[in-house]
Amino acid sequence: MDAGPWWLMVTAAALLALAVDRVLGEPPARLHPVVAMGHFLAWSGRWVAADKAIAPGDWHQGRGAFARGALAWTLGALLVSALYAALQSLLLALSPWLALALLALLLKPLFAWRMLQTEVQAVETALQQSLAAGRERLSWLVSRDVTQLSAEQVRESALETLAENLNDSVIAPLFWFALLGLPGAALYRFANTADAMWGYPGWRNGRHWQWGGKWAARADDLLSWIPARITAALIALAAGGLSPVRLWRESRRTPSPNGGWPMAALALALDVRLGKPGSYVLHAAGPAPEARHTAQALRLTRRAVHLLGGLAALAAIHGYANA
Repeated sequence: MDAGPWWLMVTAAALLALAVDRVLGEPPARLHPVVAMGHFLAWSGRWVAADKAIAPGDWHQGRGAFARGALAWTLGALLVSALYAALQSLLLALSPWLALALLALLLKPLFAWRMLQTEVQAVETALQQSLAAGRERLSWLVSRDVTQLSAEQVRESALETLAENLNDSVIAPLFWFALLGLPGAALYRFANTADAMWGYPGWRNGRHWQWGGKWAARADDLLSWIPARITAALIALAAGGLSPVRLWRESRRTPSPNGGWPMAALALALDVRLGKPGSYVLHAAGPAPEARHTAQALRLTRRAVHLLGGLAALAAIHGYANA
């Protein structure tokens, strides 16, 4: 298959996968490839992480865990990429329409747009019932301690999750699919899942992750660098435009080189303050978000995804005209 038809196939498959996501949502956990990736990471993580605390600057003590983390990550990445490369190769030997349908079905579990919207709305719905219910529902989405968060902070955390995961769970997998096909999308989802499970230093499940997760964290930073900025641009376009200077300045307030971009774009687009207690504040001059801002954020991010879909459709039409 030459470059023209392949690009047409990729864009059409992405649009079809978005439609499948909207109608069907996520596959059962027992069939979900990202769940399988998580099982591999949990299993190998028992070997990767240290069983004692290691200081951030202690390379002599930490190098063993770092090497194990790099090795396990690379092995998992190679296995995932090879599996999806083989599946893609088999699909492309089929008739174009059948290949398109199967390509979309295999792509769909590698991103999660409908589920992200549903979970963010569920936090807001729970928060309307009680602060305790809102905290409990938020704990499904974030790794931070939610027990001391105020109602405004619960909502801020949910909106930040919506913005950051618009990149991690939607835009970035589709970006890598556009570049490298199924192996690219699968590799990104593996890297992002590894970062979520291994990339945060400190104790978790009886193991210390200060060094074992460094490779996973840096790999995710690298693979998310361009998509995070595309996500911010899509939010800005969906909002009718944002100041690039303000967006750049606010995005630099977070420790993450990537997460700040979509979160800052959403904060500026909604004209609200977003932040993590004791860590950072985005658009500090804005008011705390209210319930109406959750609805606005969901509409805005849907518009951003529709913009992406429209661009993909235009690309598909262009590819068809030149095939």
